[in-house]
Amino acid sequence: MTVQPLSLRPAMGKIAAALAAVAPVVAAAAVGNFATLPNITPWYESLAKPPFNPPNAVFGPVWTLLYILMAGAFFRILRSPEGAARRWAIILFLVQITLNAAWSVAFFGSHSPAAGLVVILLLDTAIAATIHAFLAVDRIAGGALVPYLGWVAFATLLNGSIWWLN
Repeated sequence: MTVQPLSLRPAMGKIAAALAAVAPVVAAAAVGNFATLPNITPWYESLAKPPFNPPNAVFGPVWTLLYILMAGAFFRILRSPEGAARRWAIILFLVQITLNAAWSVAFFGSHSPAAGLVVILLLDTAIAATIHAFLAVDRIAGGALVPYLGWVAFATLLNGSIWWLN
């Protein structure tokens, strides 16, 4: 049996990595739903929105797909060899997923498009940094987060427009 150097071994086993990848994503989704769903009617529906605002039915499927991509990308990072680049990628992922949940609390939970705008601008930056860090460790993982950045950039425009109109 050949023993690989520590730096070439996956940092986590498959089951542990899967659980560790899914847990923060599910937690963010749960916080987001908890803050969002009770505030769609009547608060969100009463806001003035720009003409490019998607129907409410679009958000659930889009976020489901993005959360699956996030968990898959994070799984790949957790299974990658240990090292400083991997540690930094993990930290940035956890920062951005925390901001992801915080946006729902700020915007919907606090009924504050202004607070939401502050959080989502930080989130945009954190996602871009996470993609950069993931690309340094695993190009597929980094690429898997690009649609997420695109959607959040659109959501930033939407959030800013709602703030402006209200």
